[in-house]
Amino acid sequence: MRIVNVVALVLVLGMLAVSTSGCAVGMALSGKHDIDKASLKIGMPRAEVINIAGQPKKTMTIEDGRVDVFECQRGNAPSAGRAVGHAVMDILTWGVWEVIGTPVEGLSSSKYYVTIKYDMEDRVTDIKTSEDKGALDF
Repeated sequence: MRIVNVVALVLVLGMLAVSTSGCAVGMALSGKHDIDKASLKIGMPRAEVINIAGQPKKTMTIEDGRVDVFECQRGNAPSAGRAVGHAVMDILTWGVWEVIGTPVEGLSSSKYYVTIKYDMEDRVTDIKTSEDKGALDF
């Protein structure tokens, strides 16, 4: 009879660990791919840039065209492998892994900004990359 209670307790704790896991697992699955900067070229139409980079964080009209700033993340691509690793560690540590796994996922990427200038025909004239958040203040 005592073994049945221990097994029931282990099962309940296991289900609790699995149900509380999620932050690190979810973060690993919902990452964002980095922009393929090598495919951005001078003379490229703005529509192609947006197709590659997504919607800009900020757009401003300037005297001789416009400027787009894209906020990007390096090292945060979605990964089923990382998610499985976090889930396994959650199970093995009864959910305690989240204390380590969530900050690891949060700190594993870095933001940077790509600033692209266009001429009056919306063709790329300049491409700059910056780690500085000030890239948004133009």
